[in-house]
Amino acid sequence: MTHENAVAVTGLGVRCGAGASVGALWENLLTSRCPARMHAFDTEGTVVAPACPMPEFTPEGYLTAKEARRTDRSVQLAVCAAMDAVTDAGGLHVPAGRRAVVTGTGYGGVIAQESGIGRPDVLYVPRAMPNAGAHWLSVKLDATGPTLTLSTACASGSHAVGEAMQLIRAGRADVVVAGGHESPMTATTALSFGRSGAMITECEDPARALCPFDTDRQGFLLAEAAAFLVLERLDDARRRGARIYATLTGYGSTSDAHHLTAPHPEGAGARACMEQALADAGTPADAVTHINAHGTGTALNDVAEARALTALFGPAAVPVTACKSVTGHSLAAAGALEAVVTCLSLHEEIVPPTANTVRLDPQCDVDLVTARPRKLPAGPALSTSFAFGGHNACLVFDAPRS
Repeated sequence: MTHENAVAVTGLGVRCGAGASVGALWENLLTSRCPARMHAFDTEGTVVAPACPMPEFTPEGYLTAKEARRTDRSVQLAVCAAMDAVTDAGGLHVPAGRRAVVTGTGYGGVIAQESGIGRPDVLYVPRAMPNAGAHWLSVKLDATGPTLTLSTACASGSHAVGEAMQLIRAGRADVVVAGGHESPMTATTALSFGRSGAMITECEDPARALCPFDTDRQGFLLAEAAAFLVLERLDDARRRGARIYATLTGYGSTSDAHHLTAPHPEGAGARACMEQALADAGTPADAVTHINAHGTGTALNDVAEARALTALFGPAAVPVTACKSVTGHSLAAAGALEAVVTCLSLHEEIVPPTANTVRLDPQCDVDLVTARPRKLPAGPALSTSFAFGGHNACLVFDAPRS
């Protein structure tokens, strides 16, 4: 990676069930505290399942009452998280035309979509359209540069961050606010995932239900979240004395071209994506200090991902953590949320443990960090996202260097 292509991460913002702020999320990850609970997905309480919703959320202070009525909950989460990221970065120090926004979402305004069936009003389309988040962020941040929305299911957030880096590299923007947002907490979504066998529908203790790479894993917990990063040229960030959490150095994007909902059984597309990201970063596989895995806790995905990791890095060769054990699975927001965590890990030189996993599946030959955080030296880290549709996105972050 040439110096002029270096991209700094200078701001982080999140809204999720596991934390209404970056600090709260980090604390819950370090202590393996999953706030999952039994959640009623409809007002009648006929669809109830373990999940990770964000309690007592309000966009007050970020959106006016009129704006809140015009936006889906997913967009409200996005605005709050993105504006927090900008505040964390100390603002956007470039002209409006050099500011860009890239969002990732799988469903768009799914709550608006479901509530509007049979009784749409004049605001149905503005609330439901997938690009509404990007629009509202462009308005709130006065960003008149490229404003894009990507939809690649559970890889959307990672793709958004990766494509944001490409905008900076290509000279089309100097600062990009990028991330993912999703609020899929509807009865239809829960029933669909539950009947497919991917989502846990019953358990004794929701907080301990999602156990990635465990022999007894049963699936994921549905969650809502928004996570955003502020990306800017490394030289510019240094010039203004910004705090730099990490540098984004590599991005990979591939397709399994295999099955709509099942991963390639050997993780071929996942491995190719990781190789592409590492090559883009100029980082050899043996230099990677840890991996923030996709780790959904589903039978097929965990094995496919573990096989891809073993094929590339060797058996149990690199420490691996799986954040969804604490955050639940926020679908399109997950990759951006895990990118935030990867930046925090590099900044603090600590990898949070994977919660709940007790018996590692023999088919998953990985060095899973469990029980307590692990101290690691500064160095490159990999964040992975693998999605329905065979979409794969991987990001390489590194500790900032002088």
